[in-house]
Amino acid sequence: MTGLVERILALPGWLVLLLVGLLVFAEDALFVGFVIPGETAAFLGGAAAKLGDVPLGAVLVVVIVAAIVGDSVGYEIGRHAGPRVRRLRIFTRYRKRLDDAQEFLARRGGSAIFLGRWVAFFRAVMPFLAGASRMQYPQFLGYNAAGGLTWGATVVMLGYAAGAAYAQVEKTFGGVTALVVAGVVGAALVIWRVRKHFAERRADTPNGS
Repeated sequence: MTGLVERILALPGWLVLLLVGLLVFAEDALFVGFVIPGETAAFLGGAAAKLGDVPLGAVLVVVIVAAIVGDSVGYEIGRHAGPRVRRLRIFTRYRKRLDDAQEFLARRGGSAIFLGRWVAFFRAVMPFLAGASRMQYPQFLGYNAAGGLTWGATVVMLGYAAGAAYAQVEKTFGGVTALVVAGVVGAALVIWRVRKHFAERRADTPNGS
């Protein structure tokens, strides 16, 4: 599809699973989602399952388990070191969005854990905030498991469908056309993400300046 996907497909299946699992886990447990959204890794894992030698079932299990376990680690970090972690420099520039996430959690309770999984920033911080707010772990785990299961299955299957579409284009029109189509789609996604990033930065700036 793109150079990145082609490099991933060249890796052994076990290494693809390891990388995907680590990125999904680290997004929630270590706040890597500020830089690399776990949904990107899960999506590429789904595409690799269609185009490479990685079993789809294995990708689904790894992504779902990594999402649930990563959230649980993030919860424990918030529960035991919440105030200290919030003073870290990484949170300074995201203060307003962090406050918004905290308000959303206070207003929606456990359902914020489930709903937050579908928004990149909330997905990275909501488990931590739930732990810091002393939400009971059984309540957190129920919403966490439901969110991890539905989110993981959805994103992986979207990646699998994208891989299937690529394979069909390549079969019908040839590899060059398939690469061109993938390049156009990839460029569109990059432009969308860049515009979204700057829109969020403007929204976080007082008076929109």
